[in-house]
Amino acid sequence: MRNFSTWLLVCFMVMYWIFRIIVALMAQLHQEFFITPFNETIEIILLFVVLLCLVLIVKRKMAGALIYLVAYGMYFGSDITTKLTALFEDASQLSVSDYTALMISLIGIIIPVAIVLDLLADKNRKAHPKDKKTDWFYKNEQYDRKLDDRADKNNYRTL
Repeated sequence: MRNFSTWLLVCFMVMYWIFRIIVALMAQLHQEFFITPFNETIEIILLFVVLLCLVLIVKRKMAGALIYLVAYGMYFGSDITTKLTALFEDASQLSVSDYTALMISLIGIIIPVAIVLDLLADKNRKAHPKDKKTDWFYKNEQYDRKLDDRADKNNYRTL
């Protein structure tokens, strides 16, 4: 994790994970909170899956980012589609808590997509790295031509 963007995305991922822990804990304690989980059992399972994905993402594994995207996409995707269809049909059906849940669900989808895109961009950087210390030598065609033009003029004697 050398990039600043990767550090920021992992920090956002951890903050959102902690927020989801608080949401699940408040639901289990039957306390009032401005958002409730869609399914408490799946929410708790998802917290442990995200913890595993967090470790894989820090290790720069694409599998962790894809699992994270699929898990959150399946969990939040259905809520987003139902609330967006209700919003487009009749905006007066949704309450303030529905809008809040929609925004939190959208954040839950945006973070995994951003992490996947960051890992894809990093794979390209790893496949085609740029190193200023050695590129002048290895990617310099003029040096290659000079090396080809001058032949070994030393006549070594073999005994």
